[in-house]
Amino acid sequence: MEEIKIYELKRRDLRNAAVIDGFPSVGLVSTITANYLIGTLKMEQIGILDSIHFPTVSVVRNSEPLNPVRIYAKSNVKEGEQQVVVFISEFQPPPNLIKLIAGTILDWMIEQGCKLLISPEGLVIDRGEGNIEDMKKEETEENEELDAYGIGSTENARKLLSEHNIQQFQEGVISGVAGVLLNEGKRRDFDVISLLAEARPNYPDARAAARVIEAVDKILLHMNIDVKPLYREAEGIEARIMSMQKQAKTTAKKKAPIPQMYG
Repeated sequence: MEEIKIYELKRRDLRNAAVIDGFPSVGLVSTITANYLIGTLKMEQIGILDSIHFPTVSVVRNSEPLNPVRIYAKSNVKEGEQQVVVFISEFQPPPNLIKLIAGTILDWMIEQGCKLLISPEGLVIDRGEGNIEDMKKEETEENEELDAYGIGSTENARKLLSEHNIQQFQEGVISGVAGVLLNEGKRRDFDVISLLAEARPNYPDARAAARVIEAVDKILLHMNIDVKPLYREAEGIEARIMSMQKQAKTTAKKKAPIPQMYG
């Protein structure tokens, strides 16, 4: 596609690879999932996805400048081992670019011979207003360790979900990159799976990401990935949110502009 291009920094054999979409979603579930997999699987950057319409920023980590949308893959893949590729971004793509991004990713996957795309997504939990303490109490009472749901673009993708005992999402709306990827997968008869976990929309939901990672592990990796660090991270996030809520009670409320980048 002319407006969005993929530039390869390192060549890898990606035949039969599975690709993870890490564009920001509700509760930043996909971004947290992608970051955790990159670290756990010791993946290395192999490319970027770029456009003149993307934010004019450099994401600096460990003194290294990084493009807003990056592509990672496992290095030193052994024979018979599943190759995994991750697209990750810190910015929410504007609506006019979502279809272009989804189409570009699928075009590239087909060209590389990849076999499956998994798109993590958060499902909005609407339980009204309330502070974090009340929300945590509700989740504990309702069993917060809920499983992830799945939806597949093809009969083969849905069969894969059934084989791994992942409950299939029956009715609702999936928006953004995940929704377009599902539609494009169906149109092209390409296997796309969206893994959904209930998430709070107003802060990073590491618990929801942990549930998605467990589902990814079932389908692809079979590594029994340890997600306990993510649950510990969730506690820290919630503690910070509770502190901010208490401060907000004693200070005047001010509206801040919505950030284009996520830290």
